[in-house]
Amino acid sequence: MKYKLHCFAQSGNAYKVALMLNLCEANWEPVFVDFFNGKQRDASFLELNETGEVPVMEAGELVLSQSGVILDYLADEFEQFDAASIPEHREIMRWILFDNHKISGSVSTLRFLRSYAKTGETDITAFIHARAEKALNVLNARLEKSPFVVADRPTIADLSLCGYLFWPEEIGFDWENFPGIGAWLEKLQALPGWAHPYDLMPGHPLPEA
Repeated sequence: MKYKLHCFAQSGNAYKVALMLNLCEANWEPVFVDFFNGKQRDASFLELNETGEVPVMEAGELVLSQSGVILDYLADEFEQFDAASIPEHREIMRWILFDNHKISGSVSTLRFLRSYAKTGETDITAFIHARAEKALNVLNARLEKSPFVVADRPTIADLSLCGYLFWPEEIGFDWENFPGIGAWLEKLQALPGWAHPYDLMPGHPLPEA
């Protein structure tokens, strides 16, 4: 089956799925969504996903959105990066939900403000930075005890949690201060098929304003 992933290079959520597809050697193609010019609000895109968000993945007649849902589907389809048991699956989902709410939810906003909106340092960036730092400390503590988040091998929990973390300079964090995260990201980069989001999806670099 050929998969179509509606995405753009700056989206960490889309990257989670693009990376999974690449690591699984899937037959897939990226479909560029020009987010910065509002194409996610076009009627044709809203027919695919009424929330106007990426990623959206087409698998034949099946259309899926939300990165965690798509990762879970692909883990079943390819039998890779999947849970080895029902309890392990619950633990994977626990960390995916933690990522969506605590890691990606704060880090993505911080990156947008600092690197795209270029707001400078404000009370808002300070507040979000503190939230992101707290969540990253939780992840770092986990990874200082375990090579990967849930098991002794990578799962879709790892692929979800890493989605926004390959842009430390754009976010404003230094992984030297989070050695568990730094070592873990290096392990993920060593996986056959790993590629940086800017190399995996279309839309980079952004045109000059």
